[in-house]
Amino acid sequence: MSTDRFADYGRPRRVDGGLRARSARGAIGRSWWSRRFLEVLESFALGTRLTRGRSYARAGQVLRLDIAPGLVSAVVQGSRPQPYEVSIALAPFPAALWSRIEAELAGQAFFSARLLAGDLPDELEELFAAAGAPLFPTGVDELTQRCSCPDFAVPCKHLAATFYLLAEAFDADPFELLHWRGRARADLLEQLRARRAEATGAELPPEPVPAAPEDPDGESIPDGPGSLVDAAVAPAGAARALAGLSATPLAEAVDRFWLSPVPLPDRPPRLATGPDLLLRQLGPPAPAIGGPGLLERLRRAYRAFGPADR
Repeated sequence: MSTDRFADYGRPRRVDGGLRARSARGAIGRSWWSRRFLEVLESFALGTRLTRGRSYARAGQVLRLDIAPGLVSAVVQGSRPQPYEVSIALAPFPAALWSRIEAELAGQAFFSARLLAGDLPDELEELFAAAGAPLFPTGVDELTQRCSCPDFAVPCKHLAATFYLLAEAFDADPFELLHWRGRARADLLEQLRARRAEATGAELPPEPVPAAPEDPDGESIPDGPGSLVDAAVAPAGAARALAGLSATPLAEAVDRFWLSPVPLPDRPPRLATGPDLLLRQLGPPAPAIGGPGLLERLRRAYRAFGPADR
């Protein structure tokens, strides 16, 4: 085959303002969900191909990265003037399946508390798997990888760079992983709040209306679109949770002071741990004995054997 078509391909063109990986050396991915995502890709025998894009990711060659339900799209600058269009598709979960998952999450206070606090607990992967919705792809055929470059390798270095930047996007905001699977952060948390309130028989507290601010002369500043009141940030955390409770004088509520203002759940929080908990705590083995590929094979074996009898 003639190499003329690749004669003008060399070092990538330098760009300003590209998305640069935060990790300057070593492994990319700090959180369990980003490391797990890269481990899964390496288990598909993509490990050596992924390394081709690591330098691209660290050099800031990715100009744009967008995450939408079922589709990650990126623009990557290569050696030619025109950047390459990259896309990675993964089927989102259908609405009915998400409804089942949300009901399961809302039924366990442990998951609800962690998610509402902005965290993805390790056990979330097992909950999704038990619901028939693996959080991560189980085979490379579930990913539709496309790049407009002429490289026949899949993934090419432009796709590989996108995978690395995607893993770091999961580090920055773990809910982007769930967004890729079909549920935006705001929608998921609102569903959890609503289901928790329904399960406990409590009403959702109304959105608090901030008081009108005053100017230096002591006069109220009118509210309305574009005003300071309209731009005020609504209270969060405990202030938001207590906003809907009536201000009953303490003297009239002494007999109920130590009681919860809303019914507590019937069952206590349950921490589900799978048979591969030890593997997650020990981290990947050294490359000399198999590296992340061995870790994935051990994880599958542990799950095949099931939890040990206690």
